[in-house]
Amino acid sequence: MIYTLTLNPSVDYIMELDSFQKGGLNRSEKESAFPGGKGINVSRVLHVLNVECVALGFAGGFTGEYIKQFLNEEKIQTDFVEVEEASRINVKVKSDDETEINGSGPSIREEHIQKLLQQISSLTEEDMIVLAGSIPGSVPKSFYQEIAERCKEQGTKVIIDAEKNLIQPVLSLNPFLIKPNHHELGEMFDVKIESVDDAIHYGKKLKDYGVENVMVSMAEKGALLLTGKEVLYSSVPSGELQSSVGAGDSTVAGFLAGLARGWRIEDAFRLGTSAGSATAYSIGLCSSEKVESLFEEIQITKK
Repeated sequence: MIYTLTLNPSVDYIMELDSFQKGGLNRSEKESAFPGGKGINVSRVLHVLNVECVALGFAGGFTGEYIKQFLNEEKIQTDFVEVEEASRINVKVKSDDETEINGSGPSIREEHIQKLLQQISSLTEEDMIVLAGSIPGSVPKSFYQEIAERCKEQGTKVIIDAEKNLIQPVLSLNPFLIKPNHHELGEMFDVKIESVDDAIHYGKKLKDYGVENVMVSMAEKGALLLTGKEVLYSSVPSGELQSSVGAGDSTVAGFLAGLARGWRIEDAFRLGTSAGSATAYSIGLCSSEKVESLFEEIQITKK
């Protein structure tokens, strides 16, 4: 089973306006609300690709109930640890430009942390867990490292997609997959990644720490997968960029979906790239039809 972990999920409330006047009365033309968070995005795309998963994390209050209800209506399993305070609301105002106001989220107590760790301790070598996104201020910054240590002991595969300071303590624990984009990869080594060759060089440095697979997305320059001793390069299918939000999460979901189907790693990589591109070329997350339409366009070559 694939598990996703979103420690600080949100209700993303999106308001679309013709124009926005600071300090004045504004009326929206269109409104929508979705559960937000990188792990939740992975779960939703896995579901689109007909792969079962379980969404884990912390949720509380009426917003937490909305998140769980929304996912359950999409037939996605959830097992959130219940907290007392309400899960956060992130407001996105779309007009001539886009303004975001993100909530801080609920306080997480030690008892909540221990309950989540008990859930993770029940996973086995047949399972994978995706650690995605930021850690709330009330949770120790070493939490991903603690999870990865437990998972290594029990043989559970760890996939991590997070910021530099959360990834680095996990590198020596042999995670199954790390997926930075080229900007994030550069930040890890205090350099600027400007070419595919640069990305290969520093991706290999990540593997030297003990990471099993490294996937690097490079926007219009394609994507790389460093696995074993091979370096695979994926082309980018044609399309018009609508929004990059969720594209990286979709890439992770597509890759894991391919592995869950028993596909060769090259084909799983192609599915990851097609899912990421399908989200980038859509408003919101990808559809299965969009993923399928792009899949055949993508070429996988060895570097």
